[in-house]
Amino acid sequence: MPAASDRYTSTAIVLHWLLALGLLGMLALGMYMTELPMSPARLKLYNWHKWAGIVILALSIWRLSWRWTHRPPALPPHVLQHMPTWQRIAHQGTHGALYCLFFAVPLVGWAYSSAAGFPVVLFGWLPLPDFVPADRALAEALKPWHGLLAYALAALIVLHVLGALKHQFIDRDGLLRRMWWGR
Repeated sequence: MPAASDRYTSTAIVLHWLLALGLLGMLALGMYMTELPMSPARLKLYNWHKWAGIVILALSIWRLSWRWTHRPPALPPHVLQHMPTWQRIAHQGTHGALYCLFFAVPLVGWAYSSAAGFPVVLFGWLPLPDFVPADRALAEALKPWHGLLAYALAALIVLHVLGALKHQFIDRDGLLRRMWWGR
């Protein structure tokens, strides 16, 4: 069992799992809604996708702010001792790239929506300012980037989960418990 100093704070744990659930839901919704024929239901899902993206952006800002003001615990010595250098680099690189994509995916989506002339209306009643001016050429340029970045985020999430499962079931080093509920 990790010591209390080896665990993330309760706030960090809640933010981690809220963001995880939100991102998985958004990825699933994004893949589902793009396959639908044009209909009122598809437009409704696109609007939900946009406001959920803004909520995820806000959670990401909160999470990064929390991380800056509440440093995460260092990897325990017993984990570092058995972790090859390439895994430490992969660990740091994956986390850094995840944080970048937590911001890039919703911001590019917001920019695409604005450039396409479709405003983001948070929860269906609070119109947000356009992130960029309406510009059809810019919208066409941004559209594939939102999807590509979302797929890159999905790939990194899979890598992150596989790494956590490796530590839990192969290394059996207790690393997963640092970000799990309870003591």
